[in-house]
Amino acid sequence: MNDVRGIALDAADRRIVVATQAGLPLTPEPYHAVARAVGLAPEEVMRRLQRMLDLGVIRRIGAVPNHYALGVRANGMSVWDVDDARVNELGARVGALSFVSHCYHRPRVPPHWRYNLFAMVHGRERGEVEVKVAEIADLLGVACRAQDVLYSTRILKKTGLRIKTVLSAEC
Repeated sequence: MNDVRGIALDAADRRIVVATQAGLPLTPEPYHAVARAVGLAPEEVMRRLQRMLDLGVIRRIGAVPNHYALGVRANGMSVWDVDDARVNELGARVGALSFVSHCYHRPRVPPHWRYNLFAMVHGRERGEVEVKVAEIADLLGVACRAQDVLYSTRILKKTGLRIKTVLSAEC
C-alpha cells in the first residue's frame, strides 16, 4: 500500500501501526510487547518504526500526559496579533519558552479573527496562566497589536489518524 507521497507500507508495517496507533503498551519493554503482538522480533519493530519516522509516515513517538490528572486544569490558548513579517521569528521565540506546550502560525480571518500566532499555556489555575501570558506579552513587546486567551471548558478526545484493523486483500 502507498500513501500520497508514494511511500510503501507492507503488511508488517501496517500491523505495527495498528498495534501502536492507540499508544505503546505500558510495560517496561513496550517494543517487545508490540513485537509479540505483530509476530516480529523487537529489533525489527524498532527498525521499522525508525524507518517510518525517517520517512515521515509517523511524525513522532512521545508521551502524551493527561494534564488534568496531574492537576493542571487551566489551559489557555493565547492568541496574538503580530506583524505577519515577524510571525515566524516571534513564534520561534515564544515556542522556545519552557511553559509553552505548542506554538504555531495560523491565517487571519478578517474581520472576524485578527490573530495569527497561537501559543498553548497550561497552569493549575487561571492566575498561573495569566502570569505566563504576561511573560509572552513582554517578549512580543510592541510587535503585539492585540491578544486574548481562550480557556478550555471541556476535555476533547485527542487521537491521530487510525488505520482499520481489518486488512483488505488489496493491502
